[in-house]
Amino acid sequence: MLFSRTSLVVASLLAVTVAARPAEKRWGGWGGSWGGGASNNWWHSAPAASFGDFGKRWGLDSGSCDMAAAVQNMNLAAADPPLPSPHPGLSLFSVVVGRGTQNYTCDLSNTTAVPTPVGAVASLFDVSCVAATAKELLPALSVIALNLPVPSSDDTSSPIMQDMTGHHYFLDDTTAFFNLDTSLHQYGMGALQKANASDAPTTSYAGPGGQGNGAVQWLKLDVKPAAQDSFKQVYRLDTAGGVPPKMCTGSPAAFEVPYAAVYWLFK
Repeated sequence: MLFSRTSLVVASLLAVTVAARPAEKRWGGWGGSWGGGASNNWWHSAPAASFGDFGKRWGLDSGSCDMAAAVQNMNLAAADPPLPSPHPGLSLFSVVVGRGTQNYTCDLSNTTAVPTPVGAVASLFDVSCVAATAKELLPALSVIALNLPVPSSDDTSSPIMQDMTGHHYFLDDTTAFFNLDTSLHQYGMGALQKANASDAPTTSYAGPGGQGNGAVQWLKLDVKPAAQDSFKQVYRLDTAGGVPPKMCTGSPAAFEVPYAAVYWLFK
């Protein structure tokens, strides 16, 4: 468990979400970029007194979410090969950080078996205004999220749970589902399938504490044929962790690998 002074600040960071799409003003102007020096002082400073006052403490409460600006900050070219652009006519609705696990199974009767992916589970937190005003921070958010404990859905009184935007999980091995309808808001949902996949940049974060087997691929997901869901296209970018061992040797029949990613949801 990583509840140090730094993790409390970071938990506040992840807890920020929209009260009503697309306005989330706590993520206004950003005074620097992710990296060393004075522009990175927020990381080392005292934690906010509460989740709610994080934006005011760090001077991030000016401005508003500009989704058109956020679209321009999508870094599709960083993947290898670059992912295709969003389909014409679609509009960016939200950008969220997902924190959870990539799930795998192993055939223990086969000594040469490799892990088989069986979907993922993640909690989603809105970072749309970061995408619009501080694109340099997006890859860092995945790293930060990966180094925090997975939020427990059982603790519904927790501020971070109350600020959760939604959930990501799989309906079957190939159908990724994004559910952004909660007791506090109804933003929509969508069942999508993989359309394009590219390797994450070689500099991507390998796993918690920087230790792991690598970052899962970047993806472009398209809505399943004939589906009438809200979300028509989703990108998984800025991944951290999630890659299993190359072989099943020493692994259980089913296991999870922690991961985080930034998801871009289009309607």
